[in-house]
Amino acid sequence: MTVTRKALVTVGLLTFVTAFIMMFPARAAYNWFAPPEVRFSGLEGSIWSGSAAEASIAGLYFRDLRWRMRPLRLFTGKLAASIEASPSSGFLEARVALGFGGDVTLTNVSGSLPLSAFATIARMPGLGGDTSVQFAELRIRDGLPIAADGTLAVANLVAPMVDPAPIGGYRAQFFTEDSAVVASIEDVNGVFDLAGSLTISADRNYQFLGKVAATGDTSDKLRRQLRFLGSPNERGQHEIRLEGQL
Repeated sequence: MTVTRKALVTVGLLTFVTAFIMMFPARAAYNWFAPPEVRFSGLEGSIWSGSAAEASIAGLYFRDLRWRMRPLRLFTGKLAASIEASPSSGFLEARVALGFGGDVTLTNVSGSLPLSAFATIARMPGLGGDTSVQFAELRIRDGLPIAADGTLAVANLVAPMVDPAPIGGYRAQFFTEDSAVVASIEDVNGVFDLAGSLTISADRNYQFLGKVAATGDTSDKLRRQLRFLGSPNERGQHEIRLEGQL
């Protein structure tokens, strides 16, 4: 088989580009390309394999961030990497892929995070609790989840708008349905008997529909708050309907 000059040039160019990417310093890439919502400090290594002592990404703080590129995913049209990081407490592991269209896809997501890390993003001062996440896939476009397959569990939830004291544990199972992200939410050991569904549509609108009832662990204060939701049904459940836009 005759190897043409064009083929040799192509192989040489690909080799050069690959070597350039492997050796390109992470610090230089950060200074040139990082968006304002991404902040790193203590950068080491290259964009191929490197680390950051501290990182702030869209308001979330992490320590000991490490990444390693996954070059074979380039053939699928995505820039991908395996990452590990530590939030203020807990851990986070995931595989991250950036599509050329701008979509961010996280797979094999596993982590334990303090819910307080999301207080600013959720615009809920005082939000607290312990969160564990397990997602086979989570796809994000322009900051909006457009596909999800996984679970999120919260223990010792603190929501000051409801009660300054912990109100127990809750679990959400996420899936994708008719181009919308849907979550089935229920209590685990909460002070409320809760069941409902959350829908996040592609136009950034969200809707939560559910039923909530008092349990033996519900305080008198919280029982009085339930009355503002209207009259309960024959099972003592009050209807909840929340709508808005992300």
